[in-house]
Amino acid sequence: MTIRTTRSTVSFSSPFTLRNLEGVQPAGDYVVLIDDELIEGLSRVAYRRLVTLFQTPAISASQRQIQSFSISQTELDAALMKDQNQTIVKH
Repeated sequence: MTIRTTRSTVSFSSPFTLRNLEGVQPAGDYVVLIDDELIEGLSRVAYRRLVTLFQTPAISASQRQIQSFSISQTELDAALMKDQNQTIVKH
């Protein structure tokens, strides 16, 4: 079984909540780790998502104890979209 891990950073400009995280999280930059498994036996390279991990606290937080929480990629995408819509200035 071949697993690849992708590390990215997401930014929230407003406080937010996610189902598996306790309480409201502060605005900031957060690390997201995604593990995908290679699907073998296909004529092309394809991966299946195993887990999306969200690390707290925010990168800029003074508290440095890092915890990882399994979250839904769909829920993360929705929270980021909501945050982006809140910060758009409409004239």
